[in-house]
Amino acid sequence: MSAVGAKPQAGGAMDMPATIAGIILLLVIVGATYFMVGPGLMFMALIGIIIGGLAIAFGVHFVPVGGAPAAMGQAPGIATGVAMLAAGAGLAGLFGGAWAAEQGLVVAVVTGAVGGGLMMAITCMFVTFIYVFGMGIPCASGKVAKDPISGDTQAEFKSQGTEGHGLPFVSYVGGVIGGLLGGGGGTLIYIMLLDVYKEALPGMMQALPAQVLPIAVSLAGIFAIGMFLVNAVLTAYNITGTIEGPHDPKFKRFPRALVASAVASALCGMVAILIVAM
Repeated sequence: MSAVGAKPQAGGAMDMPATIAGIILLLVIVGATYFMVGPGLMFMALIGIIIGGLAIAFGVHFVPVGGAPAAMGQAPGIATGVAMLAAGAGLAGLFGGAWAAEQGLVVAVVTGAVGGGLMMAITCMFVTFIYVFGMGIPCASGKVAKDPISGDTQAEFKSQGTEGHGLPFVSYVGGVIGGLLGGGGGTLIYIMLLDVYKEALPGMMQALPAQVLPIAVSLAGIFAIGMFLVNAVLTAYNITGTIEGPHDPKFKRFPRALVASAVASALCGMVAILIVAM
């Protein structure tokens, strides 16, 4: 977290003292968890939680967010906040992944990724309809002269005095990629915690596995949603405002968010695991 809370650096520059402190803190948390629970399922779950958190933090940088300026046609992106939009995509993916949890880790994570990506694709499509047919504005970026994917020029469609408007094609694609990463990462966290709770709770509560399954599902879902929001908010602080997608200069800031996300995910994961391990 210190990597995000440190003194702002120009562009995507890393604050090395804060980065080193974050990495050391991450290693301390991982080492402490290994010391307390050993090399088994619980420790591997912590590693999976960290990987899921990294996927979420990286994916949030792809999501096109324009905030209030976008609602007035003064900036590209979806007219909401970074954390809210990312959380929506992640929760959609998490519900899909949880539904497929019994099909195995790979199927569940892929299902969660598809759910998150589908949610963002539908959102971006309807946002574009509203911008074009409701507000009467074309989609144009103020960050690049040509769309990196479609090759369409932007200057002749951008209104004077604005940063662009609507949802350029590269932003649409970025939103879908962000949904895929967020949905998959959130589902990975959920599956890791679910496996831990399904194994630990029967002995802890002196009950049959079928009896504790609803509790395991509930706990895993609560912690997975909480960790997703933690990572989304951390990344929102790193972005500071609006972002158009992977072509936006702010996208280069993602390494700082990855350090903060790894530390936060490790700390939250350790707490979620230790409640049944101690």
